[in-house]
Amino acid sequence: MDNKESEAEIHPLKTEDVKVQENHDSSVERRIISKQSSRLSRLAAFFISLFLCLIIVFAFSFIIPCPERPVSERTWFRNYNNAVAYQFLSIEDVNEDKVQDVIFAFKASNGSSSFNRSCLDEGLPSPCAFVAALSGTNGGVLWEKPAAEDIEWMECGIKQLGGAESPGCLIVGKPMSLMAVDLRTGEVQWRQPSDFGANYTVLTPVSVIPDVDSDGVQDLIIFIATEDKIKTFIYSGKNGKQIGTTGSLNVDGRARYIRLNLGSSSYFLFYTENSLYAYSLKDLYSAATGMEIKLPSLEQDPQWEKNIDRTTHHLSLLSSGGIRYLTKIPGRSWENVLVVNSEMATMINTHNLQTLWTLNMSRAVSEPLLGYYKPDVLGIVLESEIRPNRKKVMIVESESGAVQWDLKLNSRTESPGPATLSTADHRSTFLIWGEYQVPGNETKSRTPLQKLYFFHPSYTNVLLELRNSTDQIVAFNAALFERSRHACYVLLRGPQAGEEPGSVSLMKRKLKEDISESRLIWLSQVAVDSERYVRDRLYRMRFHSRV
Repeated sequence: MDNKESEAEIHPLKTEDVKVQENHDSSVERRIISKQSSRLSRLAAFFISLFLCLIIVFAFSFIIPCPERPVSERTWFRNYNNAVAYQFLSIEDVNEDKVQDVIFAFKASNGSSSFNRSCLDEGLPSPCAFVAALSGTNGGVLWEKPAAEDIEWMECGIKQLGGAESPGCLIVGKPMSLMAVDLRTGEVQWRQPSDFGANYTVLTPVSVIPDVDSDGVQDLIIFIATEDKIKTFIYSGKNGKQIGTTGSLNVDGRARYIRLNLGSSSYFLFYTENSLYAYSLKDLYSAATGMEIKLPSLEQDPQWEKNIDRTTHHLSLLSSGGIRYLTKIPGRSWENVLVVNSEMATMINTHNLQTLWTLNMSRAVSEPLLGYYKPDVLGIVLESEIRPNRKKVMIVESESGAVQWDLKLNSRTESPGPATLSTADHRSTFLIWGEYQVPGNETKSRTPLQKLYFFHPSYTNVLLELRNSTDQIVAFNAALFERSRHACYVLLRGPQAGEEPGSVSLMKRKLKEDISESRLIWLSQVAVDSERYVRDRLYRMRFHSRV
């Protein structure tokens, strides 16, 4: 006891130091343990979060099913008995599945068995005109409705029609009616009776103009040709009511027209075989309403006004007559005009009304068509008659008028015009109707066959014969049914309106199916590659949309 006390007296702080040291060591150890626990907690939380994220990704990827992509059939048919077809085809995405669909019109007593609709359902006499939208994937009927006693014209893809968010179709019916139909559902947005007079013809296409009645929806201008003049009607796109009064143009009733957009100006060119007239939209609106239009986007072009006779509205572009077609051609800044008459094709610069180039050609047998023979260089497809049942097809560069490629074919007068599809190499595929025969071996007596040919500029000496049609073709069109894939063509065959009813068929055919089964024709004796290699290369060709 004495020893302990004496030791404590000799070293009075030793015991306290030991306690302090013990407490310090214990505190450090607790902090170390605490830090280690915190790190482990954060690491555990990270792994738990990562695990939960993986579970969510797994659920969305495998457990929750993704929307199925529609599988497009390579070929589908839709047949209608005891019917006639109208010369109308429209390609639009009706059901918003990113696959283009087909809208067409036919006349019959009853519709398809899918909808089981009759003319009597709409209070129409039988037979009547039906409008139908068919699925591009399989030809199924998306909607179908009796629309009018007869159809004069139909146009689809008009935005805001009826004030709807989705585009619409405008139907010009006989006798005298206008109808706006929702493209998605086929439901009628509005229907208005119209007094176009007797023995009228609608000049097509119908033109959409800016909102002139300030109701927030674009409006419509319709030109009606009578025996000796053309009448002008402006209608509200929202409700179909006429805006202003009926205007009358000092233009022959046999005229056709095109619309040109020249910067902030909009002009309508009416042409007959020997005359050409020009009216600004501002003039047409003022004549119909008696008021000056106050939209800044619709002005008159000073250069054009100098060349338009203010009394007759004659426009002097060319001295020679025989005009068969006027076609607007995209230029670098403005749209130019291609004038095709009985002797030549002439490109006019609409900025200064000067001739850019001329090309000798005989009587045109189809409306000029745009395509790309060289990458990103716009070309024009021209078809001209060189003798009865014989035509020449030319692809012409739009800027210079130089002929890039030509082909002679036997051809019927009622054969469809050509079609083009854009390819991924910034050129075009050209689809042409006719009958090819080896030069020097043409048959002049019999009626030519209707054959569809495929041409692509990568092989300038190759034609692919895709199909041989013996039926009467009412309408033909080609389109990219799915973006960057599924290039197709559509054939509407059967009797036309005004003929005896019969079997009407609508067919969609995937282009690659015909390429794989096609007959290859060498246009010259030079065969660089084998037939199989050429056909396979054209089969693998990719298409794309120029939008």
